[in-house]
Amino acid sequence: MVFLFRLLACLPLRILHGLGGLLGRLVYLLSPTYRANLQANLEQAGFARDLAWPAAAEAGKQMLELARIWMRSLPQANAQVVEVCGWSHVEAARADGHGIVFMTPHLGCFEIVAQYLSTAAPITVLYRAPKSAGLQALILRGRQREQLHLAPADLSGVRSLIKALKKGQAVGMLPDQAPKTGEGVWLKFFGRYAYTMTLAARLTETGATTLFAWGERLPAGAGYRLHFRPPLSPLLGHTVDRAEQINREIEALIADCPTQYLWGYNRYKRPGGAESPPVDETA
Repeated sequence: MVFLFRLLACLPLRILHGLGGLLGRLVYLLSPTYRANLQANLEQAGFARDLAWPAAAEAGKQMLELARIWMRSLPQANAQVVEVCGWSHVEAARADGHGIVFMTPHLGCFEIVAQYLSTAAPITVLYRAPKSAGLQALILRGRQREQLHLAPADLSGVRSLIKALKKGQAVGMLPDQAPKTGEGVWLKFFGRYAYTMTLAARLTETGATTLFAWGERLPAGAGYRLHFRPPLSPLLGHTVDRAEQINREIEALIADCPTQYLWGYNRYKRPGGAESPPVDETA
C-alpha cells in the first residue's frame, strides 16, 4: 500500500482528483448498500437526491488525494493550500494563550487542515487506530510531522489532548466521528438521533478557544481553500448541551458545501452494546 501511495503521490492533484472522481462514482454504481446509505443520509439532511452523484465523486477524490498529503514533504503538501479564510481567528486564539480546540468534521479535505496548522505551532490530533497493521503504519507515516502529534482515541490519548491544552497548544479532532459505547450520547443530527461523542464538548469546557475548520476542495485540482471560524453561537451549558450545539455548528458548515461532506460515513450507526436511541415522537 505504501508503494501504491508513493506512485499516486507523483501524479498532479488534478489527475488524482479526476481519477478519484471516477473511482467514487464507480463505487457508488457497484455498491447498492453504499448507494442507499449515501442517498438516505442526504435526504435525511434535507438535500436533494441528485447531489448523491457529485458527493460520491468527492468521496473518491478524498481517498486518492491522501497520497499527495501523506507521501509528500510537509512544504509540498501545504503548497496545495492556495487560500486561507479566517486566519485572524487562529491568530487571536493563539494570542489568548488558553489553547485551541480545532473541530474538523468529515467535510472536504480534512487531512490537510492539521498539516497546515502544524507549520505554525504544535498540534495534537486525536485519531482512531485501524485494525490493519499495514494501514496503521501508513497513517503514522503520513500524518506524523515534526509539530503534528497523534493521540490514540483512548484514555491515554485524552490525557495527551488535555496536557497539550494546559500548555496553551492546539488539539484537533473529528467531532462527527461515531464514538464507542459509553463515549457518547444520542443527540439529533439533521433531525435524526446519532450517537454523538462527548469528548469534543468536554474539551470546550477547559477554557480553550473553539474553532471550526475545514479544507474546501477546489475544482479541477486547483488546490484547497482552508476555512477557520468560531462557533456561530457561544458553546454554553453542560457537556450534553455543548455536544448538541456542536452538532448544529457542523450542520451549518455542511450547508455551505453539501457535496463535499462524507455522506457515505455511517453517522447513525448504533455501536455494539449501546442503548437504543430515543423514540422520536416527531417522526
